[in-house]
Amino acid sequence: MIEAPQSFVVATECDKAARDNGFRRVLGEREGWAGFASTTVPGTVHLAAQGPGGPWYLALDHAGVIAALGLAPAPLPGPGLARFRFDSLTPLYQVLRRVYELAASLPDAPLVQFEARTRALPQTTEAERLTVQRIGQEIFRAALMDYWQGRCPLTGIAEPALLRASHIVPWAACESDAQRLDVHNGLLLSALWDAAFDRGLVSFADDGTPMFAPGLSGAARAALVWQAPLPLTDAHRRHLAWHRAQLFGKAAEGAA
Repeated sequence: MIEAPQSFVVATECDKAARDNGFRRVLGEREGWAGFASTTVPGTVHLAAQGPGGPWYLALDHAGVIAALGLAPAPLPGPGLARFRFDSLTPLYQVLRRVYELAASLPDAPLVQFEARTRALPQTTEAERLTVQRIGQEIFRAALMDYWQGRCPLTGIAEPALLRASHIVPWAACESDAQRLDVHNGLLLSALWDAAFDRGLVSFADDGTPMFAPGLSGAARAALVWQAPLPLTDAHRRHLAWHRAQLFGKAAEGAA
């Protein structure tokens, strides 16, 4: 099924698809699969095709990215942990871009970046600790922007100035830096939704639909407009269970 070795056209298209989407390190071809990596994100990708007209195939070795993509794998032998089939180059390009974005935030890329940037910084005084925290929050926001593709998934708002990196379990309540920098402990929300979420006035059910605290006024509920439920992973749901029990639950108790 796979063209091996790759023809000039297939090899050229594979190289262009990889390079255009952030995977510029050429690892060579083996049994029709051309391998590529990035200097900025973990994991490798392998590309192949049945011929110049497709279909095209993508193999991935990053378990976190594979899970987050949620695509049905193709029953095809080859490198990596899973392989995927595309009828044309257009959807292949779209998925490759998403692979790069996810690899930049999963599973521990933000933590590695945070540790590298703060390793030599003192944390004796409160001011020094706040400086380290600001660095972590900056990295966390950038990772959420990658994961959620620069858009509030609830409202569709994509203006960066109106987006907030919302911790589900707050920074101070996290048990470790790994949890603080985990993108599954965060949502990219528009400013109004972030304010309500941060104060426990809203939370989210396991299916991603909003839940409103009993004391929230009708006017506030009307202002909190949303278009679609949040697309959540099991890791998001575990953190949201804490949010519902701690913040959302307390807000509901205060309104009673």
